[in-house]
Amino acid sequence: MSYEKGISAHLPYLRRFARALTGSQSSGDAYVAATLEAIVADPASFDPGADQRVALYRLFLDIWSTIPLNNATSPPRPLSPDEAGATRHLDTLTPRPRVAFLLSAVEGFNTEELARTLRSSPSEALALLDEANREIADQMRTDVLIIEDEPLIALDIESLVEELGHRVTKVARTHREALAAAREAKPGLILADIQLADGSSGLDAANEILRSYEVPVIFVTAYPERFLTGAPPEPTFLIAKPFRVDTLKAVISQALFFDRKSHPRENLVSTA
Repeated sequence: MSYEKGISAHLPYLRRFARALTGSQSSGDAYVAATLEAIVADPASFDPGADQRVALYRLFLDIWSTIPLNNATSPPRPLSPDEAGATRHLDTLTPRPRVAFLLSAVEGFNTEELARTLRSSPSEALALLDEANREIADQMRTDVLIIEDEPLIALDIESLVEELGHRVTKVARTHREALAAAREAKPGLILADIQLADGSSGLDAANEILRSYEVPVIFVTAYPERFLTGAPPEPTFLIAKPFRVDTLKAVISQALFFDRKSHPRENLVSTA
């Protein structure tokens, strides 16, 4: 397999990582595009003899870290409403531990891969993960609406959410139940299955809720590749079934970190 084909195979997952890291589809995809442009402009920046996934993510992070705001621990200047949403929790979730935790929990990097991607030693990589776990434990607590029709999966998600210190206001199993639950007690986070057993859509329910007020949404689906094609619009936060506990923890933290209640959001994805 040529390294071009190897890169192509990793792009859907790099887009997922980029969106979780930056908190938006447009920003994440822009960094991915900049990474590909860097490879085209200077092929030597990407070593085809190395682990292609590690090399690709490492180059992406090199580009991402060149923006001062991404490495800041406090806002360096007055921020726009959009920027303020993205930096609201920088004091409680610092950049490198967040990157390390995402690479490990969401992308499945082992310690050695993590160290090479972050250009650190294995012991430093493990220290970053430990720091991330402490920071995530202190992350903002909130009320959570779960939209899931499979009882065992719903129970697993509910138990994990409560273990993280959040409160589950409702487990909705249909589009109608989800809308009613959101009206009754506006949640601070929504975890939604995309396709519900009664034929209704968690996407439709979430998009309808977002027309009334702003709330971060995490989608759970058995077919994530259908929604990671690069064609807008797409969900920013997406978890594949069956999910790993650490993955869900990481994405919940990211969704709350990038909670933007100060500006309107477009529908998350077309269901046509």
